[in-house]
Amino acid sequence: MTGRAAELERSTRETNVSIKLNIDGAGKFDVKCDVSFLKHMIETFARYGSFDITMKATGDDDHHLIEDVAITLGNVFRKALDDRSIERISTVTIPMDDALVTVSVDIIDRSFADIDCPDQLYHHFLRSFAMSAGITLHVVKIRGFDEHHIIEASFKALGTALRYAVYPRKTELSTKDRPKVK
Repeated sequence: MTGRAAELERSTRETNVSIKLNIDGAGKFDVKCDVSFLKHMIETFARYGSFDITMKATGDDDHHLIEDVAITLGNVFRKALDDRSIERISTVTIPMDDALVTVSVDIIDRSFADIDCPDQLYHHFLRSFAMSAGITLHVVKIRGFDEHHIIEASFKALGTALRYAVYPRKTELSTKDRPKVK
């Protein structure tokens, strides 16, 4: 499988973000980012999604950078999808030590996000990603007390769920035509 790749750059007064994404990759990544935990989460997303990601992200503060990386990643994900039929819907539950998180996605071009995340910045990341990608995203914390574990389990589950959802199929699942992405 080849061909589902894209790249985007987003430059604002606060940030400069460039991302290359191959959704038919092998989970390889080269991530340079001013926020080390965000770097770790993007690498985790790439590994669990089997997505190849090259990213450079710099910014004036954590909030601006986390938000702009999410927007850019969502837009490049949307751009990388082509018109072939995909599984579209996936739900994955991931355990990580004390944390147990379920992520459900529907790649349907109806942006919606219901996010259960203990950290406001990463709640904002996941919501911004979903809105920019044009997907439906539900993140449910079933249990957990360590914020790091809950957030990381969320990124692992998101990557895994998207890997399953973008898997090609012979026929379209929807009774409606999927809008063309430009």
